[in-house]
Amino acid sequence: MPLSAHAAAFADLALANITREYPNFPAHLVTSPDECLEPRCLHPAFYGAYDWHSSVHMHWLLVRLLHRHGGTPALPDTGAAVAVLDRHLTPGNLATEAAYLRDRPSFERPYGWAWLLALAAECRVHGGAEGDRWSGALAPAVAAVDRLLADWLPKATYPVRHGNHPNSAFALGLALDSGELSAGTDQAVRERLLSWYADDHDAPAHWEPSGQDFLSPALTEADAMRRALPPERFAVWLDRFLPGLGAGHPCALLEVPVVSDHADPQIGHLLGLTLSRAAALRALADALPVGPVRARLGEAAEAHLAAGMPAVERGDFTTDHWLATFAALALAPVAPATPVTPAAPVAPRR
Repeated sequence: MPLSAHAAAFADLALANITREYPNFPAHLVTSPDECLEPRCLHPAFYGAYDWHSSVHMHWLLVRLLHRHGGTPALPDTGAAVAVLDRHLTPGNLATEAAYLRDRPSFERPYGWAWLLALAAECRVHGGAEGDRWSGALAPAVAAVDRLLADWLPKATYPVRHGNHPNSAFALGLALDSGELSAGTDQAVRERLLSWYADDHDAPAHWEPSGQDFLSPALTEADAMRRALPPERFAVWLDRFLPGLGAGHPCALLEVPVVSDHADPQIGHLLGLTLSRAAALRALADALPVGPVRARLGEAAEAHLAAGMPAVERGDFTTDHWLATFAALALAPVAPATPVTPAAPVAPRR
């Protein structure tokens, strides 16, 4: 099931959402009656798609579709998309966004930060006059996120492990994949991932999913460690973290979640979980040698993808404003980052 088969529909979804100012859920602390609270005033680039992070990653989706399929039969007409991106991703708009981030160091930490880095990376890879314009305009916001991340990591004693926006592993993995971090911050991210997760074992997979997860705590952690460890060490770590996969033992992470009400904003998160699991399972399988674990993960990825895709284009704003992004990740995951050898080896399971 290629992304190209959905390119035109996903592009229409992204365009409709990033230009839809209302309904809007601003994560803004009001400190004065004189503040301008209109979404376009607070966020001239990322005012649409209900909330800031969804706007950022729907911009990412649009740029990804342009880069991969623009001008092809899958997405022949790109004029409207380019025009909207040119209106949103301007130096003035992004300077305002960067200042907002610097003034509020915990705003969208770390989920929104990671998606902004991913957007900048997609613009850079898109290249040409368009990509250069957009990535150049994003540079101050990227620099702000890099600095905020570097300042936050030494204070982040413990990771956030639950399956919602503050999840540490998902965001830091996406940040590494972007290639937008400075060398020092990139290294700090890798070191923090290892300090948090290198000794983890026997993950409580039977606890998942929680009732409003759109990320799997266990799979996002494993996928982050895929980025932080060389392949041979990662395979050893995964065997300790999810023991029994190779022996065929049951594992709740491989079972497609039940979604009882697609229109409920919180229960509907489980639709995203289905697709984010598909992306993580596929990435994990691709990182492993041929064998039973790789085969099981790959089969589970396909089952999750098949279950999740029908929900993406339902015409319901509850899911339309974000779900296509996770479908794109499942259909064509971000390329893995080059791992750095950790300071200490991961011991084999005994």
